[in-house]
Amino acid sequence: MPLAISWTKNTSSDSKQMNAVKRTLVFSWGNPSRGDDALGPLFAQAIEAMNLPDVDCLTDFQLQIEHALDLQGRERVLFVDASCQATPDSATPFQFGPLTARRDDSYTTHAMSPAALLQVFADMEGQAPPPAWLLAIPGDSWELGDPPSERAQERLDHALRWASTWLASADGLPPLH
Repeated sequence: MPLAISWTKNTSSDSKQMNAVKRTLVFSWGNPSRGDDALGPLFAQAIEAMNLPDVDCLTDFQLQIEHALDLQGRERVLFVDASCQATPDSATPFQFGPLTARRDDSYTTHAMSPAALLQVFADMEGQAPPPAWLLAIPGDSWELGDPPSERAQERLDHALRWASTWLASADGLPPLH
């Protein structure tokens, strides 16, 4: 696969600077001020602190149609979000699964789905999006101003241990526990 590049404006010299796009993108979203909704941004913050080679982290309050541009040049994408629908159990305190591009109505709403974002990429680029997975970390509390709950923080820790192994590998998936 050819090296993907992006152009950014260098604010110090007003010249263009070429940046290589890292092959793996960790894309999380959520509101750090709403209890367990902070799990996605906290996940990305922790992964970024690990300084894993060839891994970029991006976080936002919600997925938006413009984020399809962030998928350009990627070889794999891990979407990470807190979930009020995922059901944890003692063996697997989070859910993980592959995503496929799918057209839905979420691109016109406040809560765009990762599948819809992948479809926007496919429509925009005229090619399949990079392989992508969703890591859903169950949350319990969503109140404005609350910190993440203790149980959700424990699930986040499990997800980080698992994901750090997966992100450091070129392929293959470690067991989910």
